[in-house]
Formats: sequence, structure tokens, C-alpha cells
Amino acid sequence: MSRSLKKGPYVNERILKKLKNLKAGDKTVIKVWDRACTITPEMVGFTIGVHNGKQHIPVFIVENMVGHKLGEFSPTRKFVGHGGKMAKEQAKGAPATK
Repeated sequence: MSRSLKKGPYVNERILKKLKNLKAGDKTVIKVWDRACTITPEMVGFTIGVHNGKQHIPVFIVENMVGHKLGEFSPTRKFVGHGGKMAKEQAKGAPATK
């Protein structure tokens, strides 16, 4: 569910303040825990380290990301694959037996 139009998008002012102090094209990664923050046009061109619960995932902000949330680009779960005997045999290349 989206945020009310009269309230506007949620943007963390501290993140924008940190980005304003950096020069354009600076490779410094800003660590952020605020996954709900909306990406604004001022953030384009910077690298932000978004926390996924364990570590900070570096995310380079491009123009297509504007309007999305920071957390969308830092997955919190790692898909290992569907398990089972049949899946292991297929990974090896051997024919599966029943």
C-alpha cells in the first residue's frame, strides 16, 4: 500500500544531507539502514550501502530507480535452490532414477 499523496514520499533527510556533502561522481559508499526511504533524483549517481540484516549491499543509484525504495535493491533472503535427491543428481548431470 502506497503512502498518502498529501504526505508525499518518505525520504530520510539525513541521507540527503550526507549526499549533499559529497561531490558528484564520488565513489564513497554511504551506509544506510533505512530500507523504507524512497529514492529521489538527488541520489542518482551515488553508491549507497543498504543493510539487508547482515551486511551492507552496495547499490549504485541510476535514473530508473527513482521512486522505488532502497530496500528493493538489497535482498534479505538468499535462495540456495530446491533440494532433494533428484535435484542433486540433475546438478551432477546424471540421469535421475526413481
